[in-house]
Amino acid sequence: MNKFSYFGLGEYPPEYIRRVHGPYDPSRYYGKPDTPFGEVKISELPRWIARRNWSPMAIIRATARGWWRWQRKYVMVRYGTAAPWVQFFVSLSVLFYGINYKSIRLHNRAKYH
Repeated sequence: MNKFSYFGLGEYPPEYIRRVHGPYDPSRYYGKPDTPFGEVKISELPRWIARRNWSPMAIIRATARGWWRWQRKYVMVRYGTAAPWVQFFVSLSVLFYGINYKSIRLHNRAKYH
């Protein structure tokens, strides 16, 4: 028995049924399909957000699915490109810009005359 099974870590999602879904894919959502975000109208947006599961375990599972989708799309490919490295360094640059924004914003372009 997994020592984290009390928290649901390291186990299949409850919606996954092996004989129905086949081999487990960590990048796939096995719950009931809903309207994709791109097809939601602005008037329906509050109801769409209210249908989301905001529990900590659901957020962890959604983050893990996003990680596995990114891995399959950019890292675990036969002929890789520089895309994962570029994404990493751009996100690192944005992170450090956000951290140092207080000191950077004071460097205004000003004419002294």
